[in-house]
Amino acid sequence: MDKAKPAAAARGKLELEEALLQIVHRRHHQSLRQRQRTERAKKGALGSAVRVADLLVNTVDGGMQELFVDEKRIELEARVLLGTIAWYRKQTDQWLAATNAISSDLKEIGDFENWMKIMDFDCKSINAAIHSIHQS
Repeated sequence: MDKAKPAAAARGKLELEEALLQIVHRRHHQSLRQRQRTERAKKGALGSAVRVADLLVNTVDGGMQELFVDEKRIELEARVLLGTIAWYRKQTDQWLAATNAISSDLKEIGDFENWMKIMDFDCKSINAAIHSIHQS
């Protein structure tokens, strides 16, 4: 019996060691699987972050390209508009000069007409004076 106790104790100790080794192995394998899952998740998250960053950059770059194209188009339209405005300004200046010339000519005609009326009145006055002198 004495020998049975140490043998049973030795067997119990071996079984305990084996059970502990199995627990350690299982824990080690679980830890490895968890690390692998974590690494895959980290790589997936990193890949997703890179894709999101690329999409954001493409969106911003695309918007900037559209802005540059719109800016160039607006600049071109502004140049065309400035040219049109300059043409209309020149045309308006020509019309203004022509109307000023016509106005001046009409004023001269009015002055000439007035001078003619004065001359006519003076001639009639001189004629009346001559008649009056001639009859006296």
